[in-house]
Amino acid sequence: MPTRFWTISEDSPTLDRCVGLDAIYRGTVRRKPIELAAVATAAVPGLTPTAVSSAPDDPADFDSALLLDSEGKRWRVRSPRHAEASARLETEFLVLRAFAPAIRAELPFLMPTVAGSVRLGTLSTFVYSHLAGSTRSVEELTAGPDALAREIGVALAAIHDLPRSLVSNADLPSYTPNEFRQRRLNELDQAATTGKIPPALLLRWEHAMEDVSLWRFNPSVVHGDLHEDNLLVEGQRVTAVTGWTDLRIGDPADDFAWLVASNEQDFVDAVLGAYTASRRDTPDNHLLRRAALSAEFALAQYLVKGIASDDPGMLSEAEEMLGTLARDIEEHGGQPISVEPQPAPGAPATGSVPAVGNAPAVGNVPAMRAADAGPSGLLPSVTVVPLPAPVQPAVHVTPIPADSSADAGKDDPARDLGTKDSAQTKADDRKELDDTSTAAISIVDVTKN
Repeated sequence: MPTRFWTISEDSPTLDRCVGLDAIYRGTVRRKPIELAAVATAAVPGLTPTAVSSAPDDPADFDSALLLDSEGKRWRVRSPRHAEASARLETEFLVLRAFAPAIRAELPFLMPTVAGSVRLGTLSTFVYSHLAGSTRSVEELTAGPDALAREIGVALAAIHDLPRSLVSNADLPSYTPNEFRQRRLNELDQAATTGKIPPALLLRWEHAMEDVSLWRFNPSVVHGDLHEDNLLVEGQRVTAVTGWTDLRIGDPADDFAWLVASNEQDFVDAVLGAYTASRRDTPDNHLLRRAALSAEFALAQYLVKGIASDDPGMLSEAEEMLGTLARDIEEHGGQPISVEPQPAPGAPATGSVPAVGNAPAVGNVPAMRAADAGPSGLLPSVTVVPLPAPVQPAVHVTPIPADSSADAGKDDPARDLGTKDSAQTKADDRKELDDTSTAAISIVDVTKN
């Protein structure tokens, strides 16, 4: 799809006339493409924009524009809407600088290069040199030829095969599988406290996150924010990958979430096939399950972000999408995300003690309902189960020595028992201590010497 540019003339309003700088850099207003063009001239000395176009980006975090200068070159501007987004852009700057020319040369795609930046207040806007290609919608990608699907798979494999030292040297986050799973559980707890997540979704996600067998994977370098707007395509080729704000070592399934969310299984299979053939490490068997979970859980993360930013529009949109997802799963079952099947409603699950063999459940504890877990519907991670009637412990009575006043021999077992030597007595004592199946009481006649 060709990019639509708006021409900038000498009569075009300048940044100062469009809106105050202070308001723009507080993120209190949405920055228009022509305003971003004015900011770019401050970031890159000598840049003279002649045309400007809006560019797809994460609207909750960034304003973005594509510029055309007087020499026919193109530039991309990304401006953060809040401090956290600005920090992500600064992290991306460090990431891009860590990609040495030798590493870039081995990649099957191009990466952005920062041409300049400008900082006003607490927010930093970055300008990037132009990269060939254009973004396409998910529908356009999934309807494209198999060659394009293979290109995406090869690009994903190249990212996940990047040296892990690239991340560690830049002091970026690194997670083991268990740390990553625990991080997801913490995020689930945070989402549950909003009281706005459908209980069925909370139970579904909690079951998957507690399914330990699902989380056995080899951590790799992960792009962390991969989706259709961060892929530039030209013909049947992926020409560039952008949006390197969340690079980390973690679960490679996260970079597949946007693909699984497309619900185009043939397309996903084609990408996965090329990915598997190109990777040095064989992907684990549950990658797509975790990708589906990541795609669903992204709605809860979006909800939490909307509440944190006090954005009623985001909040309303997130609630609507969560409700739609819950209804679709209730009606159609949803994509499989757990290895172990989720217990059917009403079946003993969390809150009940499973039977061992043919024995009944201990304490006959009923399963806890989501409604009993509070307004969020999230079941507690620890369930208190009543113990059965206690079994009386065995009683061991130590024989009384024949002569309690004889201090010199009071610690000699052979003297106490008369007919047994010390070694045999100790062996018998150990046998008695190990046998706790009965409360045997030994009676010793203390009148005999």
